[in-house]
Amino acid sequence: MHLGDLLRVSIRQLLRHRRRYWGVMLAIAIGTAGFITIITMGRDLKKNFNRDLELLGKATLIRVYFEKRPSFAYQRFQPSTLDALRRLPGVSEASLVAQQPWVLASWQGRDYNLAMLGVDAAFWQVNGLIPRRGKFFTPEDLRFSQRVVILGPELARTIFGRDNVVGEQLTIQQELYTVLAVLNGAGLGDYAHFAFMPLSTAENRIMRISPANRIYLRCRTWEDVSKVAPLIPGAIQAVQPAQGLKVEVAWEHLRRVEAVAWWVEFFIYSSIVATLILGGLGIWTVMMAAVRSRTREIGLKKAMGAEDRAIMAQFLAEAVCLSVAASLLGSALGFISVEVTSLLIHSHPGEGLFLMCVLLGLLVAVGLGVAAGLYPSLQASRMEVVSAIRYE
Repeated sequence: MHLGDLLRVSIRQLLRHRRRYWGVMLAIAIGTAGFITIITMGRDLKKNFNRDLELLGKATLIRVYFEKRPSFAYQRFQPSTLDALRRLPGVSEASLVAQQPWVLASWQGRDYNLAMLGVDAAFWQVNGLIPRRGKFFTPEDLRFSQRVVILGPELARTIFGRDNVVGEQLTIQQELYTVLAVLNGAGLGDYAHFAFMPLSTAENRIMRISPANRIYLRCRTWEDVSKVAPLIPGAIQAVQPAQGLKVEVAWEHLRRVEAVAWWVEFFIYSSIVATLILGGLGIWTVMMAAVRSRTREIGLKKAMGAEDRAIMAQFLAEAVCLSVAASLLGSALGFISVEVTSLLIHSHPGEGLFLMCVLLGLLVAVGLGVAAGLYPSLQASRMEVVSAIRYE
């Protein structure tokens, strides 16, 4: 029998007995759809998960600073150092920060001591911060050292008694500053009590502020943290002295995140494998039932001269067609799942990755069909002609 004829007969048999095969096809389709969705969206889901890790201890955040000791010279990070760290593999973004433990501020005759940070444009992305009200510094604010400030929500309530203070005027070091924004309180930690101003403003106008001696790095994923951390001292020493350099990583938080992520991935992939195995067992069961129900048909074909390998090829082709059809259905479900997930997380993976997953799913389906249909096909091909014809 030619391959085209074999496929046509196999597909016709599947359509004729579609009610028998529907449950098996659905199981394989769900497993395939899950496999495609997890592989295709895994990178984007991980990226978004890492971007929002503040509530899990900022596990992908690395702090680099110069330790303050009398024996060490007064040091600051250079812009070239920041560029060198951004080029490290696994680094998503880096921010240069200057910190002053306190500055004097006043509002309506009352004085307050503020913990102040001078920050650059990347600070908000690196720390995963968003404004509850207002907006972040503009490039012009940073370039021209504008007198603007952003407040943590607790600090805003301490000074003004409320957090709706965008546009208010606050005196800092005897100069008026305009409040541009109040940060969202989720995951802020101590930042809820901090004030933030452009790094250039802090260095030019707040005379006692420390130099820019802190760098915050955000790694792309938690898996990159252990790779990036050892590279930091060497990258800094290549462009400037690094005496008293400290690299701070939240290792305990990182281990917890990795453990949780490992178990989540384990259960997801175990579920997919279990679904495919059940689908394979389903193919084996329905093909064995098909062999038994078509025993007389097999006997008649053999009596008319059909060879054992032709009988085996027909049933094996039916098993493969069943699994491939289920895989195509799963690919369609996977495409819908990927599109919906992309809309939910506002990210879209490359089409090449999706097509590769579809191809891999089809190859797995072919292997599953061959493995599950081989024994029933052998059983069909080894039937005795007389016994098969007389079978009731």
